[in-house]
Amino acid sequence: MNTDTATYTALPIAPDALAQLRLADDAGRALVPHPATGDGEPLRCCLRQAVPGERIALVSYAPLRRWAAAGGAEPGAYDEQGPVFIHAEDCGGPAPSETYPFARPGALRALRRYDAAGRIVGGRLLELPEAAGEALDLAFADAFADPAVALVHVRAVEYGCFQFEVRRPRP
Repeated sequence: MNTDTATYTALPIAPDALAQLRLADDAGRALVPHPATGDGEPLRCCLRQAVPGERIALVSYAPLRRWAAAGGAEPGAYDEQGPVFIHAEDCGGPAPSETYPFARPGALRALRRYDAAGRIVGGRLLELPEAAGEALDLAFADAFADPAVALVHVRAVEYGCFQFEVRRPRP
């Protein structure tokens, strides 16, 4: 495996969800823009770190709820929401990339596996090594080896923040 190239697709927050979050977040709060400090604000709209001065906002986001609603699943008690940074205005989404976002060696990530009904069917704690892309590839391959796994959410352990989602590859 190439340690620099991502085998699976890291998905940002979808444009339609971003439009809704810019009006009211998943906790019902209005958007409160502020300038980015550039001190570690990972943007989930474009899957990159914020640049100082960019207009961003910290919003409450429920990724499993939104995924489940689109597919008719009911995650029940597994539905959760948490803080994520987004651009305050449309940014056009992520630039094409062959690497995983926010894959800093030494970072701790929780990879939560969900089935088609939106229920947790496993998880894994991963400390990203120098070859972070290779480690993530192996973790996703392990997750999708279970035919029940429909998607994986990657979260930062330190703050519990949703980083990105990877869905089961289509044959």
